[in-house]
Amino acid sequence: MKKLIFGIIITVLISACSSKKENYLIKYHEGEFDEIGVPSGYLNLKGDTIIPIGKYYYCYTDTIRNFGMVIEKGTGKIIGINNKAEHLFEVAKYDNGPDYVENELFRIIKNKLYGYANKDGEIIIEPKFKCAHPFFMGKAQVSDSCTTKTSNGRKMFLSNSWYYIDSKGNRTEK
Repeated sequence: MKKLIFGIIITVLISACSSKKENYLIKYHEGEFDEIGVPSGYLNLKGDTIIPIGKYYYCYTDTIRNFGMVIEKGTGKIIGINNKAEHLFEVAKYDNGPDYVENELFRIIKNKLYGYANKDGEIIIEPKFKCAHPFFMGKAQVSDSCTTKTSNGRKMFLSNSWYYIDSKGNRTEK
């Protein structure tokens, strides 16, 4: 009886492990060094080209398991894509690169509104804010009405109606 149970457990474990398909993309690039502007693309594990070199201006992410970031040609926007090369959303810029992940979230933009996604590319807080700052110590400062000003190449948000949200998008105290 023990051998039968052991055999069933081993069979279940082997089938569970073998049924899992690794479906991620690996970055490849032209030239010796990988730096912004160097043509790059993505291959699957079989070596098939999924995103050809030159489709995007630059590919930030070296391995896309669920989510990666690329710079769109022409617009310079940072775009979030999944491992099927589908566009998910625009990623907010910070210090000339993609927004930093804080409290497991980073800012995204859809239809000129800000929201937040996680490192797997899942939208956690739908884009609904006119302006939004990154999370800090569990809270993010957002506004439903604001203007933007550029000074010394930096974008600044101006508003008289800021409030704070938690990592689920609920209003919270300062």
